[in-house]
Amino acid sequence: MSAAKILEVKNLGRWFGAFKALDGVSARFGLNRVTAVIGPNGAGKSTLFNILSGALRPSTGSIFFKGTDLGQTPQHEFVHLGIARTYQITNVFPHLTAHENVRIAAQAFRSRYNIWTPRSSLHEISAHADQVLVDVGLGARRARLAALLSHGEQRALEIAIALVADPQLLLLDEPTAGMGPEETKQMIVLIEHLAQARTILLVEHKMKMVLGLCDRILVLHLGRLIADGTPTEIRSDAFVRAVYLGQSDGYA
Repeated sequence: MSAAKILEVKNLGRWFGAFKALDGVSARFGLNRVTAVIGPNGAGKSTLFNILSGALRPSTGSIFFKGTDLGQTPQHEFVHLGIARTYQITNVFPHLTAHENVRIAAQAFRSRYNIWTPRSSLHEISAHADQVLVDVGLGARRARLAALLSHGEQRALEIAIALVADPQLLLLDEPTAGMGPEETKQMIVLIEHLAQARTILLVEHKMKMVLGLCDRILVLHLGRLIADGTPTEIRSDAFVRAVYLGQSDGYA
């Protein structure tokens, strides 16, 4: 991992009543690296992502982003600090075009305090939306309704929406969920491209993808961090194999 870190979590814990979803998780994340968070169902992956995106506050512990403690930061400020997230279930406006989906997100991010400038005249924002679509491979689909895009294209569109804020930390929640082999390959290429300029954390169940794509893997089990290392180190960890890898998609 790079010596320069962008994100650090210390002793994160989260309780839901008597249920402990996360228990003492600590880790550092270097710049421009791809890290996967894996583990069986109920391991705490979604809870960790919800905390890192500001949707939940930890019961214990701290989050530092670029050295700043995010403990009292409201969720809507996370994106303005440089943290963006996509979700497991695709979340786009199906009856708007790809360009309109991205442009609306760009308007919300860049002009939330500007009540005087007509939205139709914000040519810079429109051009930015077009560039982001090109960046995710959807430039030729700008005028197509989101509902008519393929599943993989809809996932790329959701990433484009997240990218309008130019995040330094991008959280991808199961980016290849529901994809076949060809769409998965295209998503891998996109993630590799995006990682050249930002840090990416992803939750993913396709282990062949994780082992081939990521610089580093964190393994959660029953809310605890049980392993943290390179793909080679994780693959050779007997305990990880016992609790997860041997049962996961595409590992054998």
